[in-house]
Amino acid sequence: MRIGIDLGGTKIEIIALDEHGAVLLRRRVPTPQGDYAATVDTVVSLVESTERELGRSGSVGIGAPGAVSSKNGTMRNSGSLVLNGKPLAADLGARLDRTVRIANDANCFALSEAVDGNGADGKIVFGVILGTGVGGGFTIDKRIVGGHGDVAGEWGHNPLPWPCDDERPGSLCYCGQFGCIETFLCGPGMAARFGEETGRIAKPPEILSAVEAGDAEAVAYFMRYLDRLSRSLAHVVNILDPHVIVLGGGLSNIDRMYDELPVLVQRYVFGRGFDTPIRKALHGDSSGVRGAAWL
Repeated sequence: MRIGIDLGGTKIEIIALDEHGAVLLRRRVPTPQGDYAATVDTVVSLVESTERELGRSGSVGIGAPGAVSSKNGTMRNSGSLVLNGKPLAADLGARLDRTVRIANDANCFALSEAVDGNGADGKIVFGVILGTGVGGGFTIDKRIVGGHGDVAGEWGHNPLPWPCDDERPGSLCYCGQFGCIETFLCGPGMAARFGEETGRIAKPPEILSAVEAGDAEAVAYFMRYLDRLSRSLAHVVNILDPHVIVLGGGLSNIDRMYDELPVLVQRYVFGRGFDTPIRKALHGDSSGVRGAAWL
């Protein structure tokens, strides 16, 4: 049995999979706020109760914001600030008496789709999360590529490629740079840009609903959004040339984008040759926790 934990800022989700990937159990509880010890206790309790209920033990993988330092094993770059600097894998391993594997939540998303999702037929898979932030992860032969500094896949913190005059210098990103891809493509960035370009105040779900309803201003904005996304994806293609690109997150759910994006990306890819499939995540918002289980 494989147990996966999605350690989010507001909720902790556990899933148990059998050897074929079938779901045996799935449960969510609130994340203790600002309390590292309570967070560890909650994860341990979830694992132990799951194993009691199912009558067997399993491997444990954790998907978490941020990354585990390869130098000292502590968490870093986590939006859940209480985790930073803490030896989360070691602490959980000691409590559960087994090795606990931890990976960035976007990497877990990519792994899930590469193992038994919509990237399962690809050797190199780039998994993209378009949501409150813009995350990404690479897998090769169904294994996560972390890189020397554990930042592989952080495409959202590169500058928007081939910017137009009205896109320079761009907004300040929380990482300290201006004009990051994330500031244009994340949910808050979508709302901010939509307001600047149309004079209308709307949240991302309202914008996407307007697009689907054929609202002319919303559709025109969304095509600019897709152009920015296509430029950003083209840079990734030029560097790694994945066999499959899988999109997840709340901003990936408009079906027309999967018709438009391949044509748009082709404008920017070196040599103008682009036939890489761009697909919606098969497992939806379950991909992250499933990927943690596959660790």
